[in-house]
Amino acid sequence: MGLLAKFATVGGATLFSRVFGFGREMMMASALGVGPVADAFNLAFRFPNLFRRLFAEGAFNAAFIPLFARSLEEDGEGGARDFASEIFSTLFVVLTVLTIAAMIFMPSLVRTIIAPGLGACVDDPSLGGNVLSCAERFEITVLFSRIMFPYLACMSLMAMVSGILNAFHRFFAAAVAPTILNIVLIAVLAYGLWQGADTTRLGFLMSWGVLVAGLAQLATVTVAMRMAGFSVQLRRPCWTKGLRRLLVLAGPAALIGGITQINLFVGQAIASFKPGAVSTLQYADRPYQLPLGMVGVAIAVVLLPELARALKGGRLAEAQHTQNRSLEFALFLTLPAAVALFVIPEPIIRVIYERGAFEPAATGLVASVLGLYALGLPAFVLIKVFSPGYFAREDTRTPMVVTLLSAGANTVLSVLLFWWMEEDGIALATTLAGWLNALLLFHGLWRKGLWAIDRQLMKRASLVLLSSLLMGLLLLYLKDEFGLWMSSGAPLHLQVAALAILIAAAMATYFGLVLATGAVDRTMVTGLLKRRRGKARPAGKP
Repeated sequence: MGLLAKFATVGGATLFSRVFGFGREMMMASALGVGPVADAFNLAFRFPNLFRRLFAEGAFNAAFIPLFARSLEEDGEGGARDFASEIFSTLFVVLTVLTIAAMIFMPSLVRTIIAPGLGACVDDPSLGGNVLSCAERFEITVLFSRIMFPYLACMSLMAMVSGILNAFHRFFAAAVAPTILNIVLIAVLAYGLWQGADTTRLGFLMSWGVLVAGLAQLATVTVAMRMAGFSVQLRRPCWTKGLRRLLVLAGPAALIGGITQINLFVGQAIASFKPGAVSTLQYADRPYQLPLGMVGVAIAVVLLPELARALKGGRLAEAQHTQNRSLEFALFLTLPAAVALFVIPEPIIRVIYERGAFEPAATGLVASVLGLYALGLPAFVLIKVFSPGYFAREDTRTPMVVTLLSAGANTVLSVLLFWWMEEDGIALATTLAGWLNALLLFHGLWRKGLWAIDRQLMKRASLVLLSSLLMGLLLLYLKDEFGLWMSSGAPLHLQVAALAILIAAAMATYFGLVLATGAVDRTMVTGLLKRRRGKARPAGKP
């Protein structure tokens, strides 16, 4: 299977999951709106979800796959099974202890890490008795966090099993497993709304839904691993050379791979000082995560094994070609998405969320945040492209330092800008930190001579940027022309029709421009529409 076909496999499965995620967020916005229960659920879910993103979406693979592949090659399948069993057993014990401790000390975790704003909350008597008090908001956040925290253990174990599947070039099961979470939560929301449950009851049911989904996801990849003819055994954990090497690589890799989620986690913790701000950030994050997940996760999962094999085989020209074509692929899909999300965020948010408890006033707030997030979208995808250049050479120190600098900058900027721009300040800080991270990662590769940009990449990247900007100008014009159709007072079918027209026109314009100008080879477009098996294309053709 060629490189683009592998990107399409993982990206398609991830897109499938994110589409269901849209459905989940739409139902949640309608049921909970931008309110205290939505804040509590998002705060409680962000912590275990942070670890899911840290480990499951490529970071654990960055450390585990090279070591597992080496064990498989040098010691055979039996040796690889012993190595995998050692890691699985250690993870199981550590995560069990961590989960028990976290559930015991959850009030302190919520007060100091997850939602420090709740600890500083002061009730406003003018709001009346129908609004949850600060103590009630704190209590339900603790309750939801306790229920959902074991999800962290499920996702960490799932990440390891997914790494085994990826090492055997079986990408689909691990990529599609997150869909289970969205399906379960959609079912839970539908049941709760059918039963007429209040918002607090809905949040409680959704928390249990997260835990059930985590167990189902772990079971799914475990079955897929067994179908691949591989298994692991739970045994007494012991300190081994392989485990020590994995920890040395996995810690920095997790930090680097999850910088987007780390920034979002920091942003939500700061946003907890303002009621409703956490939900605003979360609702804006969903449309932004769609292209990031489809392109960024696919590249992170597929690029590392391809690059590692080329480097270990001494095929340096192939490694450079793989890096450049991956960057070309990332820009080809990410730049137009970023421009579109920046130009028309309000119609997108209105169609997705504005109904039920999600009032028109919230649309403008969420749209403003989404527009600022969009400016950082290319940066966070580029991080997924640049990081494997270090991981494949077992260099985690350099990107770890870069990530720490970026995370520090994000924290400082978030605190400063929040008091000036509120939610918009946090979104802007996230975007600026993302670009700082991407630029420093690329500079490190270029300075060490590990990345040589070829002429084809320069030409096509410039033309892709130009095509995206021209598409953006068209969207600006069409947004004014269809303004009445996309206003809050317009019927939903007119809003959907107008947004569909804008998206169709933008896609036709963009793809027409990139094909006409030579910004992309036609084989890339056709490769995204169908999976093609066979030998990799020769250099010069992405």
